[in-house]
Amino acid sequence: MTTLQSQAIVPAGMEFIRDDIGYAPGVLVGKTLYISGQIGRDSQRQLVVDKEAQFVMVFENMKRVLESSGGSFGDLVEMTSFHTDMRDLPLFMQVRDRYLGGILVAWTAIGAASLCGAPGYFLEVKGVAQFE
Repeated sequence: MTTLQSQAIVPAGMEFIRDDIGYAPGVLVGKTLYISGQIGRDSQRQLVVDKEAQFVMVFENMKRVLESSGGSFGDLVEMTSFHTDMRDLPLFMQVRDRYLGGILVAWTAIGAASLCGAPGYFLEVKGVAQFE
């Protein structure tokens, strides 16, 4: 059996995720990138409070992981979003569309009672990208 080599993807400013929390923001295995759930926290570990700005930060964090592995949102093939209030879906889709620009991905939206074990987090998004 052949074991695929994996590479942890840790963008600048996200080292605390690896060092303090113990996981990688992304893992590249062959030509597939697995993006860990991204939340609306900035590189200073501060929660972005405004809901729309928090959603934007989630996608900015995903973008950083994609770009650190040489990719872009055009390489995204699957996305799962976790929402503390499913009534936020229209706002989420507006922000998503700014970043995906018409790219269709397989998407699953899940309602969650809470995220990150702390109040104020409205959204977490994980994904899979495939490179050529």
